[in-house]
Amino acid sequence: MEKIAITGATGHLGRLVISKLKVKQPEAQIVALVRSKQKAADLGVEAREADYDQPETLDKALEGIDTLLLISGSEVGKRATQHKNVIAAAKKAGVKWIVYTSLLHADRSTLSLAGEHLATEAALKESGIPYTLLRNGWYTENYTGSIPGALAGGAFIGSAGDGKISSASRSDFAEAAVTVLTSPGQQGKVYELAGDEAYTLKDLAAEISRQTGKDIPYKNLPEADYARALTSFGLPIDLAHAIAGWDVSASKGDLFNDGHQLSALIGHPTTPLATTISEGLKGT
Repeated sequence: MEKIAITGATGHLGRLVISKLKVKQPEAQIVALVRSKQKAADLGVEAREADYDQPETLDKALEGIDTLLLISGSEVGKRATQHKNVIAAAKKAGVKWIVYTSLLHADRSTLSLAGEHLATEAALKESGIPYTLLRNGWYTENYTGSIPGALAGGAFIGSAGDGKISSASRSDFAEAAVTVLTSPGQQGKVYELAGDEAYTLKDLAAEISRQTGKDIPYKNLPEADYARALTSFGLPIDLAHAIAGWDVSASKGDLFNDGHQLSALIGHPTTPLATTISEGLKGT
């Protein structure tokens, strides 16, 4: 019986992948790789401790695993090393195939996140293990999390200018991962995954305004001013500057893609912006 393991299984994307994978695969074939087995108790599948920073846990966690979904880690700045630890352990364990969640246009993106993804892609090539790259675009939820602040402040702020953003919901990206994991002939493929619908942050603010009945304009700020504003909201300085920089990259088109590979892969249109905003508003 072939076993599929998912790293970061208790994260937002990982939980969605496990849930959707259980519909297509017997639960006995699914292994959740997590730092805390306690947090994975509700997943309904076998959980194994796997700490990116402790290679000895990875060796044990990957025993008997045939396919690995390597969901990129959350610790920006440490991910290249962490991912290489996972890949090395996978090779030692005899993993036959790795599917990796990379970044949209990682090979030409100006996003500060691109370097670590490229380093991981290079490590996969060097490993000799067959692999598939899911170059994920932006999650719409990256923006809907800012809705409460926009409503409180009376404006949606950013530094993306008129840059078009082809985001999709986390659920769409999770479904794409599951489709690839459970479909034949996927090894060696590189997917540039993005939403069908492109919008600007001005469009996003207009949709928030429409759904709330409040006038929430988009206010475009210089990168440094946006970073300062984020810091004033309590974000760490490094993270604030990173987020502002990502918006500037968006203004250059780094989050835009009209290839529709995501909807082709999942077999239906990606989740509309309006739907994800509506879901985001339910939580406000």
